[in-house]
Amino acid sequence: MQLSIDRSQPPLYHYELGKRLAPLREEGVLIIGSGNIVHNLSAYVWDEPGIQPFDWALRFEAQARELMAKGEDAELINYDSFGRDAHLAAPTPEHYLPLLYILGLRQKKDKVSFPVEGVDGGSISMLAVQIG
Repeated sequence: MQLSIDRSQPPLYHYELGKRLAPLREEGVLIIGSGNIVHNLSAYVWDEPGIQPFDWALRFEAQARELMAKGEDAELINYDSFGRDAHLAAPTPEHYLPLLYILGLRQKKDKVSFPVEGVDGGSISMLAVQIG
């Protein structure tokens, strides 16, 4: 089943929806959130292969990773509080919000890992977040 993102709802709504979906995990359902923590196509460098990630992209991703590792979901829900880096990393929410569904699914015992890493075009994070 595929869910559509309701952009009219605040980030907390998406996190809470993830919490409501959590019982599906107990039934053996694999749940995947597809997006990018950092996704800024306006800043993407199309014609320079191997460009280094932008500083703001690295800072935003590092801060998000640290908060996920600590289980501090409230700050990730209120990612606008990251300031300018948040505005650049997620200028529109549709690529960031799937992370909130996944964080809402997390149980206290679940570890978080990052099996895929990297930034493409300077402004798109390829970070994969795995819980459990």
